[in-house]
Amino acid sequence: QVQLVESGGGLVQAGDSLRLSCATSGRTFSTNTMAWFRQAAGKEQEFVAAIRSGRTYYHDSVKGRFTISRDSAKNTVDLQMNKLKPEDTAVYYCAAGTPILSEIRNGKMYSYWGQGTRLTVSS
Repeated sequence: QVQLVESGGGLVQAGDSLRLSCATSGRTFSTNTMAWFRQAAGKEQEFVAAIRSGRTYYHDSVKGRFTISRDSAKNTVDLQMNKLKPEDTAVYYCAAGTPILSEIRNGKMYSYWGQGTRLTVSS
C-alpha cells in the first residue's frame, strides 16, 4: 500500500503563487510515477503534471506556470504553481501508479490517491 497526503491548498488571488505538497509513505517503490490531477466543480478530473524517472510531463494549460518536483529524501512530491488563474480553481489530488508512458495522463492508470486539497483562485 501507498499512502498519500496532500497539503498547501488555500485561497489566493489571480497572479499569486502557491506550493502544494504530497507526503508519501508505504510501498512507494512499487510505483514509478507520481502525478497531480485536479477536479473543478462540475467538471471531470484533469491531469495536471507527472514525474517519472526524473522526467516531467504537464497539461498544456499549466506548462510554463507549474513545476512538479520530487524530493526522495523527504518523500514528498511538490507542485509549485505560479501565475495562478481563476480557472486553476479545483481540488488537487496527488496520485501514484505505474502507467505506461502513453497513459501517463490517464487517471485510471493510477492505483493510489490522496484525499485532495482545495485551491481557490479569486479574480
